Amino acid sequence: MGHERVTTEQEKISIIMPVYNAEKYLGESIQSVINQTYQNWELIAVDDGSSDSSRQVLSMYAQKDKRIVPIFSERNRGVAAARNKGIKNAVGRYIAFLDSDDIWLGEKLERQQSFMREKGCAFTYTSYALVDEAGKLLNRNVKVPLTITYQQALTRTAIWTCTVMIDRKKIADFEMPLLKYGAEDSATWLALLKKVPCAYGIQEELSLYRQVPGSLSHNLKARLIRHWILYRKVEKLGLLESIFNYIKYVGYVLTKRRAS
Repeated sequence: MGHERVTTEQEKISIIMPVYNAEKYLGESIQSVINQTYQNWELIAVDDGSSDSSRQVLSMYAQKDKRIVPIFSERNRGVAAARNKGIKNAVGRYIAFLDSDDIWLGEKLERQQSFMREKGCAFTYTSYALVDEAGKLLNRNVKVPLTITYQQALTRTAIWTCTVMIDRKKIADFEMPLLKYGAEDSATWLALLKKVPCAYGIQEELSLYRQVPGSLSHNLKARLIRHWILYRKVEKLGLLESIFNYIKYVGYVLTKRRAS
């Protein structure tokens, strides 16, 4: 596929990476971008007021590779604000997200961008595998559905941030809402799904999600509370519709946890 790659600015993939006290994993995440088979990218890494050596790591990589664009914020404003700053500074046609502790497999960008060009779709996500803090595979591979609509996304979690790619030529500029209780990424995918008939899933595992005990996404109670608030405060669903969707979502989550 190498001879087909386009090198124009329009086909560039802008990768948005929020960074906060990530010195332990940051180098591995950045290296997984550098190792991509698709090389027409920029990595916009927004340091959100780190107090560890994350800034030094970013500066070191940026000196070696001009495609890495570090942005340093003086105070911590949260992951959604950091991503929004990255999106605002992005110049590529495509937007992808990678958190500073997650890892991409080498052909992630090439396969996903090629899929989007062939299918003409605006919003895609992929399957992924889970790893522990040390990066060891947990024998948990998450297969995603081939498509997901707005209504389906209300009651199941199929879209993981590090697997997303968006074509800005097909979807207008967007930003993540700033929510006190989290779920900014879920709220963003729901907002985008209102603009397109569906998002398309690639069932190949192209990302590794690092599961850290005690993290927000790992805490079941916090996750369920966030989802209820998402229905009522963000999507502004009626009480009965919220209850109906919530029951389905809780059933989905519990079934998924029993299967893991």
